[in-house]
Amino acid sequence: MLARLTARPDPHPALPPSPLIRAEDRLSIPVAERNAEELAGLDALKRGRHLARQEMWAELSVEMRAADQTRATAHGGMPVAELLALGAHSDVTLAVDHALAEDVDPDDPRLVAGIRALEAVLDEHDGDPMIALVVAQAHMEIGGAWRGTGWDTTLSQLNRERCAAHFERAAEILTPLLHAEPDSTALASARCTLLAGRPAPDTNLADAYEALIDLDPENPRHMRALGTHLLPRRSGNYDALELEARRTAARTQETWGAAGYTWVYFDAITQDEEACARVDVAFFLDGLRDILQRRPGQETVNLLAAYCAIALPAGLGLHEEADLVRVQLCEAEDWLIRNHLTELHPLIWAHATEGFDTTARLTSPRRFAARGRTDALQALAAHFRAELRRGQHITFTPTGLHCA
Repeated sequence: MLARLTARPDPHPALPPSPLIRAEDRLSIPVAERNAEELAGLDALKRGRHLARQEMWAELSVEMRAADQTRATAHGGMPVAELLALGAHSDVTLAVDHALAEDVDPDDPRLVAGIRALEAVLDEHDGDPMIALVVAQAHMEIGGAWRGTGWDTTLSQLNRERCAAHFERAAEILTPLLHAEPDSTALASARCTLLAGRPAPDTNLADAYEALIDLDPENPRHMRALGTHLLPRRSGNYDALELEARRTAARTQETWGAAGYTWVYFDAITQDEEACARVDVAFFLDGLRDILQRRPGQETVNLLAAYCAIALPAGLGLHEEADLVRVQLCEAEDWLIRNHLTELHPLIWAHATEGFDTTARLTSPRRFAARGRTDALQALAAHFRAELRRGQHITFTPTGLHCA
């Protein structure tokens, strides 16, 4: 469903507020309130949580396996099978998150009660790979909570040990299943998360991601995760990042053209200035065009436009060589917005403001989307500042952009 939204006043200094000429009167764009993939993702999370709370584990397993076999995805390429699992263990992992946020005693029962209950479920469903995935995923989430979001070198000994213990238990659960279920993208993805999440990541990480991407080359989420997991802050290195970006582009050329390179670097260069400084600009931009050629829908247009207008510029001023790269990449904003944007997807723009942090949990999707609307309209007003200052009206329609 589309609603037409007009811009709010732009605080950008190039567009000073005026009682006579206001930006919100001259910038109009249809807004997709919720698309099917966003709703599918929320429904899968709620469904997984409901089935777990009702202890309907057999039903959960059946639904997860069906979604895994069909490669069903929701918003941002998130596999539905993984969303069902995430919902199923969310009560447990959120309880640990909250307890750690409150700086509770390391031996507080809240840190172990939930995962022990899930382990009991695993015993009752011994041999079920989907239930095993839920429990292993929960261990990795809890391990990640103990690790936090900083550099590995800053971890305390206690946090390092707790993180390692949960990842080791996840490995014990997952390892026997990997050969038994070689076509499962959900299990292959869990293996990548496992190898990347250990305090000392496994050297087979790139091979694991190669297997996952080959299983599901249509889904760029796997390539994006590969890039972030190869950053030095995750115990990777820049040479490996460049090598795997090029190897991924070569292997997925039939599906994505040059875009495999772009997808691998997509999130990495918003998180790491040195990675940004090293990226091959021409290769990246070729891949950007190939993404749009192969996925010309408005979700893709919004993703790439928000990336160039908000996510990439956020790092300006931190690293001189990276700034030179960012400026060149951000120039794609112009042709993306002027030639391809016809409607606004607020949730995508809100995620761009967060740096596309896929680990962030939303307490209020409605407020998050509302912030995305505001951020997007401010970005569009800044982009069209010259036209708006001349008093022109900017209108996005299904047939293209109109300036009058």
